[in-house]
Amino acid sequence: MSRALDAAQLGGAQYADIRVVENRTESIQVKNGVAEALNFSESIGFGVRVLVNGAWGFSSSRDLAAEEIDRVTQHALEIARASGLVKGEMVDLGPPVTSRGTYQTAVEIDPFSIPLEERLGVLLTADAAMARVEGVRVRQGNLVIIREKKWFASTEGALTEQTIIETGGGIVATAVGESEVQARSYPNSFGRQQVTAGWETVLGWDLPGNGERIAEEAVALLTADPCPVDTTTTVILAGDQMALQVHESCGHPIELDRVLGSEAAYAGTSFLTPEKLDNFRYGSELVNITADSVRPFGLGTFGWDDEGVEAQSTPIVKDGNFVGYLMSRETASSLGKVSNGCMRASSWNRIPIIRMTNVSLEPGEWDLEDLIADTDEGIYMATNRSWSIDDKRYNFQFGTEMGYEIKNGKLGRMLRNCTYTGITPEFWNSCDAICNQKHWTMWGTPNCGKGQPSQIAHTGHGAAPARFRNIRVGVYKGD
Repeated sequence: MSRALDAAQLGGAQYADIRVVENRTESIQVKNGVAEALNFSESIGFGVRVLVNGAWGFSSSRDLAAEEIDRVTQHALEIARASGLVKGEMVDLGPPVTSRGTYQTAVEIDPFSIPLEERLGVLLTADAAMARVEGVRVRQGNLVIIREKKWFASTEGALTEQTIIETGGGIVATAVGESEVQARSYPNSFGRQQVTAGWETVLGWDLPGNGERIAEEAVALLTADPCPVDTTTTVILAGDQMALQVHESCGHPIELDRVLGSEAAYAGTSFLTPEKLDNFRYGSELVNITADSVRPFGLGTFGWDDEGVEAQSTPIVKDGNFVGYLMSRETASSLGKVSNGCMRASSWNRIPIIRMTNVSLEPGEWDLEDLIADTDEGIYMATNRSWSIDDKRYNFQFGTEMGYEIKNGKLGRMLRNCTYTGITPEFWNSCDAICNQKHWTMWGTPNCGKGQPSQIAHTGHGAAPARFRNIRVGVYKGD
């Protein structure tokens, strides 16, 4: 690593860093009682980032030989010099980052220690449970385990090593009727929850014990009454749906590169422009949103980001007021601030960009049972099915796998094809209740796309069920 840094400085770099990343991923997919796919992948490589005359250059390789390190470093320097010919403002990284140390995800049971046969057995047992329910056409299950090791060093003296372990999985039952197709997922949308933890989390989810239940719900949805059409009512969103609501209508618009316009081609910019910082009512006074990289189980939890900035916690919305962004060293400096450690790359062959860490809605004070009892009329919606949001993260529409009518403080009939729509600040200002810590879960989103060339990030979102008033529902007529 020092070889690349020395070469970069000799080549005129004012700053340089190098990341070495080793990744191992194993996944299993089961469909209708058959192991459909067993995937094992390994990769190792490095990326060098340099700053020359205020402009960036980046290059990477899978070959760790000394001569290749020299070649890649020179290539990065050449790119930086070329970039400097057309650059705008000079890059300012702010104060130096000199982090040193090691970090490892806390696990009780190393998922890589679990034999393949045992992992496969969990999915096949869950599949058999779903198969007991007549009317289920397709049964699916998956498990994924990931171990990523990172080494980072910079010319400012940073030197870190970290090992991140992720475990994920889930099941989906799909039922087919004469004119309907309905699916139920567990424990999260699209059949997969994922966390930074070990095999103990899979045991806790009890996929086999929930197989029959979700299969029965999928079949019941075929004949359930449709969501009321184009109606304004009270909505209580389950924690898993709240997680995606936070991801799309808060997580993406607080990425400062979107705000400043350097990330616009992939899913747009943001309505949370700089003049709104500390000067905008994002939600009701009950809404508190935090970005952190320190909470257990979060897919955005680590020791340091890919600029060597230490993991931390940052208020984003406090008592309903917008107070913070996700920042890199460069973008933070443009606002006179210091990075809160949100730069991550999807692999050694990608340059770091601003990514969500764990963007979470803080818990409130309600028990879910009491919240439902306090609601005279409305709809309880759970588990995301679809989403759409405009390129400023302002107007949105979401659909959920299932819903229940609320009448006189009780859950009533099951509802299918539930949808709701809103405008981000109006929606969050309509929040009048959030469930407590007992109902709060760190949900995982392992498929967040951003950047060109595209990068897939793993992000976390802590959330509990919450209630919103005067929400338009049924904007899509399911039958």
